[in-house]
Amino acid sequence: MWLWITGIICVIVAVRVIYRRQSGVCTSKKSLDGKTTIVTGSSAGIGKETARDLARRGARVILACRNVQKAQKVADDIIGTTGNGQVFVKQLDTSDLTSVRKFAKQIIDTEKELHILVNNAGTLSASVKTLTSDGLELTMATNHFGHFLLTNMLLDLLKKSAPSRVINVSSNGHYFCKNFVVDDLNYEKRPFPGSIASYGQTKLANILFTVELAERMKGTGVTTNSIHPGAVNTEIFLKTNYKITGLVVGFIFKLMAKVKLTFFYFLR
Repeated sequence: MWLWITGIICVIVAVRVIYRRQSGVCTSKKSLDGKTTIVTGSSAGIGKETARDLARRGARVILACRNVQKAQKVADDIIGTTGNGQVFVKQLDTSDLTSVRKFAKQIIDTEKELHILVNNAGTLSASVKTLTSDGLELTMATNHFGHFLLTNMLLDLLKKSAPSRVINVSSNGHYFCKNFVVDDLNYEKRPFPGSIASYGQTKLANILFTVELAERMKGTGVTTNSIHPGAVNTEIFLKTNYKITGLVVGFIFKLMAKVKLTFFYFLR
């Protein structure tokens, strides 16, 4: 028994060391003074650490979050750790298109420039098909449809502010999507495949959107990227409806994945 436990611990430690050594780490210190940025879903995890790095580099950072009370605590923490007082919170629920439109209008009405838009908010929670108030499947609405609408509503401001950048946080989870049906992204003609496959569909949609947007933005000064952040120790697995699986995967990620986000975005 002890040999078996020792073997597991050795494997975990080995994977942890190897993964963290080979995973990407951005060492850029490029200044973002005078740049205005938006990070969706920035009250925890990847979004939170992205916002912190942008603030550390001098950017004006808008945390676009569903839970404004939680986000304000994060904003206060970021201000305290970076010394940058230009960190603000605005309410945004990417699963609710009314909320997306309201947020986008606020930005258009109040911001003269927008240099970086990080579409990061996401969920992995829907184990059964769940519809939003707009009649959209929850995972797709949160991870893709909301960001698709937000980006398109802010494109004119991004063009005006060029050089600017759109970053869509995707995932290697797009490999979980085995059947991408363009005319049935809402699962009206086929059975709902569960949280993992539906999540994979949203991540593939993020990538395809990025490729098409990059093509359309040629010559405008707006750069578009989609990225896989790697295995990061965040809250997302703890919020899945598969409680046992979520706890197990979350525990594994806590042991072996990145402790913080180790890639960040900057204007070149």
